[in-house]
Amino acid sequence: MRSATTIHAGALVLLSFIGTGSAQAWDRQVKQGESLARTNCARCHAVGRVGASPLRAAPPFRELHKRYPVEDLGEALTEGIRTGHPSMPEFRFDPDQAQDLIAYMKSLER
Repeated sequence: MRSATTIHAGALVLLSFIGTGSAQAWDRQVKQGESLARTNCARCHAVGRVGASPLRAAPPFRELHKRYPVEDLGEALTEGIRTGHPSMPEFRFDPDQAQDLIAYMKSLER
């Protein structure tokens, strides 16, 4: 079960796009984030709404929000994602790309 804080933070991300009057901007970010995920992450992670991850140890993107709030990944995505296992390559995205990837991950929660 997600906490109220996680749900609230996710709603804030969505409302920030709606508040600017641009659901189209949200859709564009989601599409750009999906492209980044497919290009950089799909080798190991399931990045869609269904399917198993090619690398068993890599969690599907659609389940990441169950582990931690994905909206908090911005800093890690821009400074370099590092994990406790050596097979995960380090990725660094520019801030816009990080927000696109987060928007895509948030879209998978619905």
